[in-house]
Amino acid sequence: MPLLDDDALAGSAVVANSAMNRERGLDGVNSYERELGFNPVEVITALARVTGAPDTVAWLDLCCGSGRALVEAARRIDAQGVAGRVLVEGVDLVDAFVPAPGVPWLRLTAAPVLAWVPQRRYDLITSVHGLHYVGDKLGLLTRAASWLTGGGRFVADLDLAEVRLADGTPAGRRLAADLRDAGFSYDGRRRRIGRDDRGDVDLPYEYLGADDSAGPNYTGQEAVHSYYRRRKGTPA
Repeated sequence: MPLLDDDALAGSAVVANSAMNRERGLDGVNSYERELGFNPVEVITALARVTGAPDTVAWLDLCCGSGRALVEAARRIDAQGVAGRVLVEGVDLVDAFVPAPGVPWLRLTAAPVLAWVPQRRYDLITSVHGLHYVGDKLGLLTRAASWLTGGGRFVADLDLAEVRLADGTPAGRRLAADLRDAGFSYDGRRRRIGRDDRGDVDLPYEYLGADDSAGPNYTGQEAVHSYYRRRKGTPA
């Protein structure tokens, strides 16, 4: 099948999915807290209260959709009196953010996540169902690992069925083992990937392109399959 490069994929109607993170809030029924298993504000405000005064604790959310959860987080951080010590930052391909307060502790940026370059490292990086729409999923994982602070935490939804080898078969258990060898954790039941420290990651895969016609995944939403081949000289 013809595979899409990053530029073509950015123009896909599947990737610009208007339902992705448009209504999801910080906590409640349809929320970050429910999807991630923890409330990001609780994590970063706890860090802000114990870290040395010169430091700023930062949370980065990749594929943040409308940014609704981040706007709610910024207001809650202000109410808790730690706004001067915290940065909440979100990046999404589509510039369709909800109205946000013009405060220095909140940044919402419209940019492709694979082209965006951060200006700092982050104590917490999340992506709630965002990797389903990214072409080079493994490339984003390696980048996110390098953006963490020492002891920083990364959590994202990742369906290994969406990562395919050149012949179309799922990368499956071998990929899960490679991710664990590289310092990631993977929960197959929840389809959740995590990491608890910064690292320079080199996964043994070459990205070939993406297929935006893969159809619905386990969430019921259409998703993108990402195709790779193992680098020469690595065990098959």
